[in-house]
Amino acid sequence: MNVVMIGAGYVGLVSGACFSEFGANVVCVDLNQERIDALTAGQIPIYEPGLSSLVTRNREAGRLRFTTALAEAVTEADLVFIAVGTPTRRGDGHADLGYVYAAARDIAPHLRGYTVVVDKSTVPVGTAAQVRRIIAETNPGADFDVASNPEFLREGAAISDFLRPDRVVLGVESSRAESLLRELYRPLNLIEAPILVTDLESAELIKYAANAFLATKISFINEISQLCEAVGADVHAVARGMGLDGRIGKKFLHAGPGYGGSCFPKDTLALVRTAQEYGVSSRIVESVVEVNAAQKARMVQKVRHALDGSEAGKRIAVLGLTFKPETDDMRDAPALSILPPLVDKGAVIVAHDPQGMREAKALLPDSVEYADDIYTAIEGADAVVLLTEWNAYRGLDLPRVKASMRGDAFIDLRNVYEPKMMAEYGFRYTCVGR
Repeated sequence: MNVVMIGAGYVGLVSGACFSEFGANVVCVDLNQERIDALTAGQIPIYEPGLSSLVTRNREAGRLRFTTALAEAVTEADLVFIAVGTPTRRGDGHADLGYVYAAARDIAPHLRGYTVVVDKSTVPVGTAAQVRRIIAETNPGADFDVASNPEFLREGAAISDFLRPDRVVLGVESSRAESLLRELYRPLNLIEAPILVTDLESAELIKYAANAFLATKISFINEISQLCEAVGADVHAVARGMGLDGRIGKKFLHAGPGYGGSCFPKDTLALVRTAQEYGVSSRIVESVVEVNAAQKARMVQKVRHALDGSEAGKRIAVLGLTFKPETDDMRDAPALSILPPLVDKGAVIVAHDPQGMREAKALLPDSVEYADDIYTAIEGADAVVLLTEWNAYRGLDLPRVKASMRGDAFIDLRNVYEPKMMAEYGFRYTCVGR
């Protein structure tokens, strides 16, 4: 089976590599010649555990290749996946579908024989219908169907999520399209992965609804963390008590500085805008967005309070910049909302992150300093702020940390450590909801 991925970014590259692992012949197409050259040379432009070896193995086996020659690749394809970016459109919060529609127009003239064009990008309801219209108008003689196959990949665990998914969602309009997609995913039959076949609109909405619900759990426990601080409760105990209820579950009930990343921020906004477009209330999701923004602002106040009301002239060691561990993704990371206000008020920031510093340098204020070693970052600091819960920060040599610092403030925005233990080591410890 011949598969083309339009877009060699995160979703396209991971999906393409995994489809080739299934045994398909996959071509990843991207307009960025530099990216294609790097991938062809075996250089992976993003950090995702296991991806480099997966790409190398299938590239060497001849099942995976990379090109900018869209026409040649599409002509031979049985399935063409559109896996391009759908960022938040500046000014109104809608998903920007410009790249998706451009891909549809580029694909259309080169379709030969029956082809299924699949939306893999996260797109609002009605996008597949627009892709169908664009292709039909551009190439009236094309024999094709449009399908929706949303991705549910967690950064840092994307390979596992793809090869052992909770579910595969197929939005289709014909038995031919369903048959071709089922054949592509047939290797998952061995592990009995659930395959949900539905209409296009439901498939498109499933991804948004799922992400909005997970974001809701995060914002809910963050709001509860404020109440815990006010009444003297422990948010860990509250979350555990909630999570033991099978109807609720323990996942995504971890208080912290708010959600970020490539999905939750843009998908919650896009869902709100879609609801408004159709005249439907979305008050819960609107509140989720507001609570998340407020939580990030509250973290600035926590740091300021821990520094006795002023960060001016204080040296702050920041551990972790990416929005979560095991990724180099800085998109909407809490660091981007928390650190600039501190810099503006005169703080000296020295940051460390195992994978995110290259990306961070382009997004954070120029005055932010970076250290290649954790303890170099901490040296002479008035305060340490633990912002991303990388494993490297979970077992710090606390006596060494304390001895290296000028001050004694340790602001743990991920609740990695226990308050009593930190007090015993001589830290003025600040956490979230405890």
